[in-house]
Amino acid sequence: MQELTALRHRLHQKAEVSGQESETAECIGDFLSDTAPDELRTGLGGHGILASYKGESEGPHLLLRCELDALPIPDKIETDYQSKAEGVGHKCGHDGHMAIMCGVAKLLAADRPASGTVTLLFQPAEETGEGALKILEEEAFQARSLDYCFALHNLPGHGKHQIVVRPGVFAAASVGLEVELRGQTAHAAHPEEGVSPAAAVAQLIEAFSAVPQFYSSLDQATKVTVINAVLGERAFGTSPGHAIVRATLRTYDDELLSDLQRRCLTIAEGLAQTYGLDMAHSWVEPFAATTNDARAVDIICRAAEDCDLEISEKQTPFSWSEDFGHFTQEIPGAMFGLGIGSEHPALHAEQYDFEDAVISSGVLMFMQIIKEIVSKG
Repeated sequence: MQELTALRHRLHQKAEVSGQESETAECIGDFLSDTAPDELRTGLGGHGILASYKGESEGPHLLLRCELDALPIPDKIETDYQSKAEGVGHKCGHDGHMAIMCGVAKLLAADRPASGTVTLLFQPAEETGEGALKILEEEAFQARSLDYCFALHNLPGHGKHQIVVRPGVFAAASVGLEVELRGQTAHAAHPEEGVSPAAAVAQLIEAFSAVPQFYSSLDQATKVTVINAVLGERAFGTSPGHAIVRATLRTYDDELLSDLQRRCLTIAEGLAQTYGLDMAHSWVEPFAATTNDARAVDIICRAAEDCDLEISEKQTPFSWSEDFGHFTQEIPGAMFGLGIGSEHPALHAEQYDFEDAVISSGVLMFMQIIKEIVSKG
């Protein structure tokens, strides 16, 4: 625990955003090298790392996954391991997830599974939804025949060491939409001589926000959140000719998300046409719904019982998104939650910090999951 806690603190200081996790990956690579994996690959999907540990005989192949990246959020915790990267902090606990996975590597180095193979994946760019897709495209990853995949996510608001499970959809699908509107600038004294997107922007923000209420049924959970809007420049003598509106679309179902995308795009195109504007759009940061395999959830529950940890089954999916859903689309598996304190600051908050005390529970859970699968196939 002392070694893993110290590692977590070093990773916290190195916080790097999605796609730029070079120092983090170097630190993880050095740690894994000392565990003498049977296979160690780096540079996957950017800065991703795979480490495999083989048993003495043939058997199931498990993938255990954690994340490398931090967030562009200032680290406001007052500790001796505060992030040294200005404006960047491990505000989602990926430093803790990595420490847990390194603990698993340490134990596998000392005691290989009786059979089969365990592959640990340290994945880049989870926060943008790009990392999992890039890993899945790698030939080195595609060459593996995987039977199960598992991951955890720490959960503020739940008691320390509590294991949170849910069969079916665990976390929401989401995607970002950027709508660019182009008209013609003019003097602010003569806006009629140009084509301003101002009215279209105002109506687009209102229309996007109203979509869940007017275009989805009572039994369909949808959410459209306008996260950013830029209109013109800080030039009081100019009527603007350019604007961008950005929104996040979110549902619990991938097919429903596609319908929501079409609806929002139709609204934007209609407003652009109404106000004589040129329009372009792009979809960014796509996350599939994380859907848990029922058998994999049963394995997690048995592991938690064997570890004498409290189990809580969530009645509804989490509304945040996780790109682990791209793995569960391809491989039977599941994500579970690990409580870090009922009064703990929320994920993505400036005051958030991972709870070191639960590292041991995360390590034990993964080791027990391995034993459950190896012993029962």
